[in-house]
Amino acid sequence: MGAKVPRNFRLLEELEKGEKGLGAEACSYGLSDGDDLLMSNWNGTILGPPHSAHENRIYSLNIHCGETYPDTPPTVQFVSKINLPCVDQKTGRVDPQRLPCLYQWKRENTMETILIELRRFMALPQHKKLPQPAEGSTF
Repeated sequence: MGAKVPRNFRLLEELEKGEKGLGAEACSYGLSDGDDLLMSNWNGTILGPPHSAHENRIYSLNIHCGETYPDTPPTVQFVSKINLPCVDQKTGRVDPQRLPCLYQWKRENTMETILIELRRFMALPQHKKLPQPAEGSTF
C-alpha cells in the first residue's frame, strides 16, 4: 500500500488540475475564495449533456470539503435549480445515498469524479427528459 497523501496536498493537486482545465471538458471546479487557506469551499460547473432536457444549460454547484476529505466525501449542493432524483428540491443538496460515487466513496475519488457522475446521471434515459425549472433559477 502506498503512502497516504495528506488532505492539503490532495486539494492542491485538485486545485492545480481544476485551474489548468486538465479535467473533463464539460465540468470545471475551483476554490470559491482564493484566501481560503483550508481549501474547504469550492465552486463547480457542469455543462448539461447533449440530447437531454439539460442541453445548453450551465449548472453551478457548491462543494464543501470537510476536515476529513478525501477520506469522506464532500457535501455537494446545486446553486442552479435542477430536477434530478438525487437532488433535494428545496435545498439543492445532493443526497449522498442516491449518487453512487458519494454512497460508495473511495479515497481516490475527486471533485471531478462527482461532477462527471452528476453529468452522467443527467444523461441517463430515465432522467434526461425530466422537466426542468426555468433556466437561471436558483435554490
